[in-house]
This record gives sequence, C-alpha cells and structure tokens, in this order.
Amino acid sequence: MKGIRPTLLLSALISAVLVSGCGAPGVREGAAPAGGAAEGFPVTVSNCGVKTTYQRPPRRAVSLNQHATEVMLALGLEKSMVGTGYLDDRILPEYQASYGRINVLAEEYPSFEDLLAAEPDFVYGGFASTFDEKEGRSRAALAKAGIDSYLNVEECPAGPVTMATMDEEIRTVAKVFGVRDRAERELERLHGTLDRVGGRVSGVKPVRVFVYDSGDKTAFTAGGAGVGNEMIKRAGGVNLFADLDKSFGDVSFEQVAERAPEVVVIYDYGDQPVEEKKRFLLANPALKDVPAIRNKRFAVLPLSSTVLGVRVPAGVESLARQLHPERFK
Repeated sequence: MKGIRPTLLLSALISAVLVSGCGAPGVREGAAPAGGAAEGFPVTVSNCGVKTTYQRPPRRAVSLNQHATEVMLALGLEKSMVGTGYLDDRILPEYQASYGRINVLAEEYPSFEDLLAAEPDFVYGGFASTFDEKEGRSRAALAKAGIDSYLNVEECPAGPVTMATMDEEIRTVAKVFGVRDRAERELERLHGTLDRVGGRVSGVKPVRVFVYDSGDKTAFTAGGAGVGNEMIKRAGGVNLFADLDKSFGDVSFEQVAERAPEVVVIYDYGDQPVEEKKRFLLANPALKDVPAIRNKRFAVLPLSSTVLGVRVPAGVESLARQLHPERFK
C-alpha cells in the first residue's frame, strides 16, 4: 500500500464497503452467476410467468402492499428489507416493532425513481398494480435495472385459491430468502387457527353470503377465484357469486336480490366507512326484499384480511364468529 495517498486509500475503502453492502440480485434464467452460491442455493422460482434463479437470498428487499409486507415480517425478514409502502390497514401489533424499523418509501406506491433510489435487489408486490407498466414499475423494467421481483400468487392463480395457495405463497417467499424452517413454523400456527374454526363450524347449515366491497350503480363483489371465496366456505357460508370466475367483479343489485343472501359481508377499507355502506344497502330499493337487508344482518371484514397472506386464518375465524355466533359461546 506504500505510495498510495491517504485520500485515495479512504476512497477505496469506502467503495469496498458500499459494494459489499449492496448485495446481489438473483440471476434470471440464462444469466451468469456472480460469485459462489450461498448455502442451500441456488433456488429457482417460477412466478406469474417470470422465472428467476437466486444464487443467494435478497439483502435489500422492498415490499409493497400490506399482505406482502406482513408475510415478510411473519418470516422475520425485516433485516433484509430496505423499504416498504402501501398499507390498507394498520400493521398487525405483533409486527409493529419490526415494521417501525423499515423505511416507508411512499404512502402508496413509490415512483420508479424513488424505488430505484432505495437500491433494492428484490421487490415483492401484493397486487398486480405494484408492477404497473404505465407507471414504469413493470417487472421487465425492474429486471433491466438488475432488480428481481415476486408477485403474490393470488394475482395469477393456476387454479382455485385455497389455503394450499396460502401455504405455497409463504413457502415460496421463505425459499427465496433461505428461511424454509420459519415458513413451517408460521404455517403450523396458521393452520392451528383454521383447525380450531373448522371444529367449531363442523356440521352447520351454510349461510348464504353476498360480499359487498363497493359500488353504487353495480355491486363490486367477491367471485369464486380469490381466497375470499375459500374463507367464506371455511367460515360456514356459501358465496352466492362463486360462479363469477375472478377474484372480484361487478354484478347488478337485481342479481343480488334474485340470489337472496342471508348475510351481507362488508369489506372495510378506504374512505367509505362501514356504516355508510350499510345505510346505502338498506336504502337501496332493489334490495328491500332481501333477507339480509330485512333482518339488517351484516358481517364485516377488513380488506387486509381477505387477500392472500398471514391474516387469512384469523379472518376466517372472525367471519365464522359473525355467521355462527352460537358456535362460539
């Protein structure tokens, strides 16, 4: 090192620290790996049409959307996270301390430039809108910037979204980060809740349910292709619009009246309060003869509990208690 000026030596040391701290993204199929693989790696993941091989766990991850963030926190990955964004609800109390140590990049989605400024090597999105091409955040644009990405599989299901899909989601994220044992512990806890609820509602007569998310001209409701449909079944209900071949879709209020739900399940989120949604439904002339409306029988779930993530089992329990309170006395 003799002959190197102190300022040059300092610059070299700073550069070395920065390079070592940035981590390395996964290697897309056909790309050459940089350096040796970490223990238990490489792992290859096919996700919503994108195939990625990881030589080591991501070190600078960003999660966007509530359910993506809480899956990562449930797996104890906060030290691998450099940013997060877009909550629909408060973070669960058990994850609040960990969440408080992560930089919030934006109240909703960060711009592509702000996302790049966090220098992530991995972005985990809960909804397809995370990777909106028109906003410049497409998975292809991220890949071009050397950033790997993963999308919650409820956005691109290969079949019905069930609790097995929840298991797949949690196990896959754990696999990418090399913490498979944590996934199994978390799934044991989540399935314990589902088993307890299943025991309570065993043999009940299913309650006829209509989900009201939003809408005034038409009703935006839960179809048969999302985890919300599975939650209703697990809670001792039957989704009257399970024949709608998508996670969510619009139906007319006349169709709702024809199917005569016994309970309306309101999804709670955003700026429209639950009580306002109830008043609208109670005053809707098309629904005046619907049993749920005549009897003013409503159940409420936060939207954050009705998308694929770690809140789903507790959401099933909450709904079951509202549909069949007699089984939980």
